[in-house]
Amino acid sequence: MISLSTMLRPIATFGRYLQLMAKVFSRPERMRMYWKQYVKELQQLGVDSIGIVLMISFFIGAVICIQMKVNIQSPWMPRFTTGYTTREILLLEFSSSIMCLILSGKVGSNIASELGTMRVTQQIDALDIMGVNSASFLILPKILGLVTMTPVLVTFSIVAGLGGAYAISMAGILTAEDLTYGLQHSFNQWYIWMSIIKSLFFAFIIASVSSFYGYTVEGGSVEVGRASTDSVVHCSMLILFADIFLTQLLS
Repeated sequence: MISLSTMLRPIATFGRYLQLMAKVFSRPERMRMYWKQYVKELQQLGVDSIGIVLMISFFIGAVICIQMKVNIQSPWMPRFTTGYTTREILLLEFSSSIMCLILSGKVGSNIASELGTMRVTQQIDALDIMGVNSASFLILPKILGLVTMTPVLVTFSIVAGLGGAYAISMAGILTAEDLTYGLQHSFNQWYIWMSIIKSLFFAFIIASVSSFYGYTVEGGSVEVGRASTDSVVHCSMLILFADIFLTQLLS
């Protein structure tokens, strides 16, 4: 039988998360130091992720194009269907939701392990003793940095995915003219904005939840590793739940 404490644990965790976020978004003390941290996080969380985003998106765009050509194309369907479906998949789901799931593994685990290591080595305690709002100083730049860079990463993902589709067209699977016509057919500009809006929410989830698990870790190196794993799992679950809600709201 499930005990009452086990049932209330998620509620208590959520309450601790809200308390931490209230501390994070309190008034910054020294904007110059926050700006330095913000620029550092732009590089560490955003710029350093461009390579993996481009590589994964390029190959996924190519694979989607191949799968659409092999499994959907038929004499009864227009030849531009492959390009049309490839574009819709990239814009509506892959470049926002799936890419953020990938980033939750790379960026989320990095944030949780960094803050967790600072906690167990008492660096966060030292900041608190010096009178620094450690939660705001360490977490706010990460949230702002990832929220700033994620739309850029999503844009790169879309472009790289379309580039992968064109690379497949050059291999002779379909003509570039058919692919181009399919990519342009019934294009809805709102889908790009919807993808970017969704990515902003996903970026906040990744940065804030990962920071929570890293900042509140207790114990040693084993607990830091567990916190890193928990952050990736919970970020992925929350992204999927948020994706359902946001897709329904924005469609």
